[in-house]
Amino acid sequence: MKKYSRRKLLQFSLISSVAGILGMDSRFAKALALMSTPSETEGPFYPVANQKDKDADLTHIDGYLDRAAGQYIMISGRVTDIYGKPVGKALLDIWQADANGRYRHPRDPNKAKLDQNFQGWAVIQTDDEGLYRFKTVMPGAYPASRTWTRPPHIHLKIFKPGYEALTTQMYFPNQELNKSDLLLGQKSVVEQSAMIAAEKAREGNLIFYEYNIVLDLLRN
Repeated sequence: MKKYSRRKLLQFSLISSVAGILGMDSRFAKALALMSTPSETEGPFYPVANQKDKDADLTHIDGYLDRAAGQYIMISGRVTDIYGKPVGKALLDIWQADANGRYRHPRDPNKAKLDQNFQGWAVIQTDDEGLYRFKTVMPGAYPASRTWTRPPHIHLKIFKPGYEALTTQMYFPNQELNKSDLLLGQKSVVEQSAMIAAEKAREGNLIFYEYNIVLDLLRN
């Protein structure tokens, strides 16, 4: 018999109560709840040195003349709860490697050249409708070990009082290295689909991606 956590049982109970009010079978009501975005390890390269510029444009550091090298991309999406309600004023903590696959971190062993013009870290908020948007570069792949190369990905932490804090990693579609990644490979097909952004458009040197995030409710 499958066992559920107390939090999941409470979630099912709430959905069933809503189903009763609406006159729906609880099995169908459960299907109305969205799957929360899968969590993932923070990794070893979360920024350790504070910086003044952590805005939504990672391709340019305030006060620098030059911009970051690489393929420019725009990431946008909406943060909602498991019932589809927008989560406004949620805090998004975002960090990633530059186009060379190098993190702005003193303990990154990658011998690739660090792009000094890449911001590497952003802290932004969703608007009242749960929408967010930031500009960055396509992160480069990098060796995690002698036999494992990590695919391009972006790290995110999402916080909002009343919701479970989420640490996850966003991946990109049509990346060959996705197939052999040891972390992404631990996820189910459904979970993987929730962690891979969707390409929406291309305009000049800019590629637009959509990545929606679902937070679970905080329960005692």
